[in-house]
Amino acid sequence: MKPMIGVIPLYDDEKDSIWMLPGYMDGISFAGGLPVILPLKADDGDIERLCSSFDGFLFTGGHDVDPEMYGDKRRDNCGPSNPDRDRLEKRIFEYALKKDIPVLGICRGIQLINVLCGGTLYQDIPTEYISENKVQHHMSPPYDVPCHEVNILENTPLFRELGVLTISVNSYHHQAVKKLSPYLLPMAVSTDGLTEALYMPGKKFIQAVQWHPEFNFHKEETSRKILQSFVNACITPPGGQ
Repeated sequence: MKPMIGVIPLYDDEKDSIWMLPGYMDGISFAGGLPVILPLKADDGDIERLCSSFDGFLFTGGHDVDPEMYGDKRRDNCGPSNPDRDRLEKRIFEYALKKDIPVLGICRGIQLINVLCGGTLYQDIPTEYISENKVQHHMSPPYDVPCHEVNILENTPLFRELGVLTISVNSYHHQAVKKLSPYLLPMAVSTDGLTEALYMPGKKFIQAVQWHPEFNFHKEETSRKILQSFVNACITPPGGQ
């Protein structure tokens, strides 16, 4: 049976509606999973019932994480947040950690996981972080082409999955990991020093990347491998090979 993957919905403020980029769904399907878009609003009992039905969770991109979640004051260049989404993901992540259910974070996903584990964020890279190499972290369309390189750290899950030390990635974000959670370890770093991928040791699969494999998995092997590793972890029972 295909593993069922709960996908965090995106939210359109102007239309007051949830929506989804097809790449998230198509990427999971391509890797052999069954993606299902989750509701944005649910009480704790409903969230627990939902969580018990899924084999893994994909934390997608989207709104900025509320700075209050990491003890910071909102700055002028911080984008809008979505309280319903922050709350939903917090509850799902807590459940996933407790039950050792695989989680893959993408873009906002890496930022949120870091925050939920006690880390902090740059609220706006251009105004808070000096990029000595002038790395382009916020690319223009099309989003399926590489715009900068990241260095993969040896002896990490990502290195074992990809088998290379450097890859070129697509990048579309204005926030980033600032202080890394003490419960997480980096897996990749941009050439200007930002954490681009991380994982939680001791867990079956808690990984996140700052770039966007959902935009280019159809032509980029490293993106396919990331999605495939996640779906494979959702198939394998805890402690399995």
